Amino acid sequence: MPLRFGADVSTADTDYGTVLLDERNGQYWELNPTGTLVVQTLMGGGDEAAAADALVAEFDIDRSQAEQDIAALVTELRASGLAV
Repeated sequence: MPLRFGADVSTADTDYGTVLLDERNGQYWELNPTGTLVVQTLMGGGDEAAAADALVAEFDIDRSQAEQDIAALVTELRASGLAV
């Protein structure tokens, strides 16, 4: 399912991933390179299967683990109110 950040979320790419700022409360989140790849894939219109494909292709990770990690990240981003 495509993902997008809320209007109150600012992002900045860094040498180690992506930093998210929740402007509602000033809380920062940092995504490592795998999290950044997942978010970029989902925000680009890809689904979770496409994000898993990207992780498996880019990093030495088992597909089952990739799928679990993606589900956990998306759940956390949505629960925190950062993503819709």
